[in-house]
Amino acid sequence: MKSPIRYAYSWVIDLSREQKTFILLLVDLALIPISFYVTTLINGTISPGLMMADPSDTAIVLGTMIFAGLVASLGLGLPRIKLNAYEQKGILRTAAFATIVGMAGGVALHIPAEPLWSWGVLIIFTMVLIILAVSARITMRSILVDIYTSGLERQRVLIYGAGQTGLQLAAALGTDDAVEPVAFVDDNPTFHKLTVAGLPVHAPVRIEELIKEKLINRVVLAMPSISRPKQARIARRLQDVGCEVSVLPSFATLVGEGKLLDQVQPLNPSDYLNREDLDDALPGVCDIYAGRSIMITGAGGSIGSELTRQVLRCAPSRIVLFEISEFALYQLNRELLEIAPPGVEVVPVMGSVTDPDGVRRAIQDNKIDIIFHAAAYKHVPLVEQNKLAGLRNNVMGTRIVAEAASDLEVSHFILISTDKAVRPSNVMGASKRFAELLVQDLATRSDKTRFAMVRFGNVLGSSGSVVPLFEEQIARGGPVTLTHVDVTRFFMTLSEAARLVLLSGSYSARSDSEKMAEVYVLDMGAPVPILRLARQMIEGAGYTVCDAANPDGDIEIIITGLRPGEKLHEQLTMSGHALEHTVHPKILRANEPYLSQIEVAAALKSLSRAIEEGDESIASDTINRWIGPLPDSHETSVQDANPDTAT
Repeated sequence: MKSPIRYAYSWVIDLSREQKTFILLLVDLALIPISFYVTTLINGTISPGLMMADPSDTAIVLGTMIFAGLVASLGLGLPRIKLNAYEQKGILRTAAFATIVGMAGGVALHIPAEPLWSWGVLIIFTMVLIILAVSARITMRSILVDIYTSGLERQRVLIYGAGQTGLQLAAALGTDDAVEPVAFVDDNPTFHKLTVAGLPVHAPVRIEELIKEKLINRVVLAMPSISRPKQARIARRLQDVGCEVSVLPSFATLVGEGKLLDQVQPLNPSDYLNREDLDDALPGVCDIYAGRSIMITGAGGSIGSELTRQVLRCAPSRIVLFEISEFALYQLNRELLEIAPPGVEVVPVMGSVTDPDGVRRAIQDNKIDIIFHAAAYKHVPLVEQNKLAGLRNNVMGTRIVAEAASDLEVSHFILISTDKAVRPSNVMGASKRFAELLVQDLATRSDKTRFAMVRFGNVLGSSGSVVPLFEEQIARGGPVTLTHVDVTRFFMTLSEAARLVLLSGSYSARSDSEKMAEVYVLDMGAPVPILRLARQMIEGAGYTVCDAANPDGDIEIIITGLRPGEKLHEQLTMSGHALEHTVHPKILRANEPYLSQIEVAAALKSLSRAIEEGDESIASDTINRWIGPLPDSHETSVQDANPDTAT
């Protein structure tokens, strides 16, 4: 047998819109005679007043009022206002309805020879009718809400912010069957202990207590006027309490009166560099790539993937994507298949550069003409913590690919190097310097393969770059972390780096140098102070820096200290070695010393032993002997305070 509440729920649900409208109309009309007699009681006219008047006169007055009420209620659309939507405008219509009924009653009351009421009593009648009509609607709405929500799991919401947006949110949620606003929290102490929109307002210090006491499921930040970083900080603090948090923009913003936070456009990365963009058209860059079979190792990485996109413009016959990450390979392959011009074959190859058989098969099966070797572990802190893995991938992997290229008579091999290979202060830089040395050695012994290296600094927006890290920290509301106030880095955009690498590769094809690996250094411009970059990114996102000069700023910059193996400043060439200009002003050629074949063989033998035995001390001794000692972070910061940069 159904409970009374469930029975009432079923009965209400089964009512049609016309039936609900009819019921509300009957309620409006029934309230007219009730208000009539309540006014009579208030006015003290029961004896010997109205009740002793001619019943026909009373009937005329009531009939006139009810007829006027019928016309007014239908004309104003009162019965068609849903109870859930009955708010301020509904109350105003109810007042208009009562006024019309009162005025009609005023005319009818003067039909008898002896007026039943004065105009003052009619005003009392009108007020009584307004109060009863509004109270009836509100009571009916409360009953219906209880009926509809009985047995339902409603999400209990705490609204942070009792301003205009918070009030609008509370009103909107009040009509929702699935959500129940419980209370407000506001930073303004003048609101505390007040009741706003039927909900109590509490101080923020009570949030944790309120969440536990009132079983809050979610906190909604209804403070669109404060900055996004401050919203993010509040949200993180609330999440630590163990509650879901949402941020609500203003309702005006939602309908287009302003920009949504997510629509804020970041600055173009090149805006951070204060340098001219590279022209899209690079003369002669595609000459050696058109119609050739090209393999890019580490194709799923930032540089590797951009190289593949740029190579596609040169219309090669085949482009082989050699990548160890399945997801990165899948994403890149799907993208290239959509944009590859007709006649260009895209071949995804999943494999590791440390697998000799896999590398040779990829080269042989696809008849590779040119290899861009971009595969590397490049995150300095991670390689520092995983030294042997970094050396195996960056050094041995380069040896395997380069030797396979030489043995299989690949036309060109271009190594993607880094400025961290110059006077390295960490294992990652040392591993890339080792890779350069063995490529230079192979070049002296290769008859068919032309070897070259392209060395440049950081790429804006690449994985591991400081720019995505800063963007993420800014989006979270800060703080932005910086290792040292004086740290600088060379930067270049991803597109510019890839195009200059391709152009450098074409230069190596035209070089007259015999059995010598060309070392190309990209002109990175002036080094960029990372503190300045952090400030530019914060201000570019529309916020202010919080520091001693501006304690009320949005985002703070925190200095964490140099990490092990991290330099204050990077260099692009060895000290004391000049750079030669090439045809393009942003590509320079370095003439640097390299190890003999015997020295390279001894270094590789020692390094192989360290990797096979898992002995980091042997690896460190090898680096110290053939590359140079790696200074600790303190020594690095001192020795690089005045770097000898050649560009």
